[in-house]
Amino acid sequence: MNDHRKTIIAFVKLGNFLRDFCNAANTENEMHNSLKEVITLAGHHNGWFTAENIHFSLAGWSKLLSEENLTHWLSNYPIANNKPKTVAIIMAGNIPFVGFHDFLSVLVTGNNVLAKLSSSDKVLLPFLAKYLIEVEPSLKERIHFTDEKLENFDAVIATGSNNTARYFDYYFGKKPHIIRRNRNSVAVLTGKETPEQLTALGEDIFRYYGLGCRSVSKLFVPKNYNFDAFFNAIYAYNAIIQKAKYANNYDYNKAVYLMSEFKLLDNGFLILKEDTSYTSPIASVFYEYYESSASLKEKLKGEQEKIQCIVAHNFIADEIPFGKTQLPELRDYADKVDTVDFLLKI
Repeated sequence: MNDHRKTIIAFVKLGNFLRDFCNAANTENEMHNSLKEVITLAGHHNGWFTAENIHFSLAGWSKLLSEENLTHWLSNYPIANNKPKTVAIIMAGNIPFVGFHDFLSVLVTGNNVLAKLSSSDKVLLPFLAKYLIEVEPSLKERIHFTDEKLENFDAVIATGSNNTARYFDYYFGKKPHIIRRNRNSVAVLTGKETPEQLTALGEDIFRYYGLGCRSVSKLFVPKNYNFDAFFNAIYAYNAIIQKAKYANNYDYNKAVYLMSEFKLLDNGFLILKEDTSYTSPIASVFYEYYESSASLKEKLKGEQEKIQCIVAHNFIADEIPFGKTQLPELRDYADKVDTVDFLLKI
């Protein structure tokens, strides 16, 4: 069996393990118990990493890491011809397992991982790496985590804010690189959405407390849009205000807006504010009116570098259905940059 095939099988076994874990929460099993401990520890390190959100991410990956999905994803790439390189991955820490797709992509292309973890997420990925090495020991020489200065690498994949991206550009610009900056996701509403679609939109807004680049932070609505239907539909998510960190952000941002005398719409757990920006603070979503579908499509095209996902129904090419932003497929590359293609050309 060649190394590429061994790597695929290792990830398939990881997918099976995660599937068993997600489907049998009460099973007493040493590896399951270890993962439960790691999930608890991750929550202690980062208060936004609730067990529910970590389980949600694990369940998503358990479905993606099947032999059928992995084989189909990689079938059009010339991986057999690749000569191994060492790829430094600088991980973000905003949501659980946010760097796993990069980690997976580097390994399945036959390259080696040199990962620098975010201080906000130091235990989840190393656990999955440990499992992979147990089922495929040859990966031990291909997976390295470091807290030190990155050295002896051939290419870089770095994810951070617009500020850290400038730092990344300065230090890594001479190497082959993918450097990701701030992006946000938007939803286009017409007023014709069903209650079910609007409730599903709540998943896109509230999952991971809105901290992901695939989280909807901005609504585009037609002139004179009535927000009552939206507020009624998302009331199902009202329990989020019981989360202390979220509630603190809600209270703080509401106070700041009120002191500035901004006009707000508010339902007790989400603030809506009219604003042209795409990046809204936690517990708030910005909205902007549009004059026509044509003008909005032109605007979205012109500002596509700020946008990760567009949630809509029969509005634009590559739109994502309501409720599906946090369920990407393996081919849904961040910032629409084909990571596998990049890794095969370095």
